[in-house]
Amino acid sequence: MKINVSLVDGLLPDKYGKYAANDTIKNGKPLISFPINLEEIPQNTKSLALTFTDPDSIPVCGFEWIHWTAANIPLVKAIPENYSQIAPASVIQGKNSSASPLLDTLDKHSVGYNGPVPPDKTHDYVLKVYALDDKLNLSSGFWMNELLHQIEKHIIDKAEIVLPSRS
Repeated sequence: MKINVSLVDGLLPDKYGKYAANDTIKNGKPLISFPINLEEIPQNTKSLALTFTDPDSIPVCGFEWIHWTAANIPLVKAIPENYSQIAPASVIQGKNSSASPLLDTLDKHSVGYNGPVPPDKTHDYVLKVYALDDKLNLSSGFWMNELLHQIEKHIIDKAEIVLPSRS
């Protein structure tokens, strides 16, 4: 399986992160997810899942920031822009790191896409997409560890891509 996300000058386009239009940012969080193109999805795939995280956040906040998790994505070659907000109800989205009780910032945007806002320098964000042999039994607002435990025995293939975003 292969992932492709269009970059501008080697960076995630500004409209999906820190420099998004003001009307697409809520409580400091960019909410419009970027389009994802997929190729060579195995034929026996029943659903897709994804994680989008920031390992470069560890020195900043002490943990890898979770920006987006989703499961039970139907077989598609293109996940469109703003999918986090327009996905069908069958797509289950998990909590992002804004849901952390350590941050005391829980709000209605703690489930679904929470775009990059690197505070100190350009960060390398990691998008992983998993081809699974079944749908998962998760509820909206699941934690990323629940997703990772459930997919362990269902991964047919996976791919990842690094998406830099500027500070």
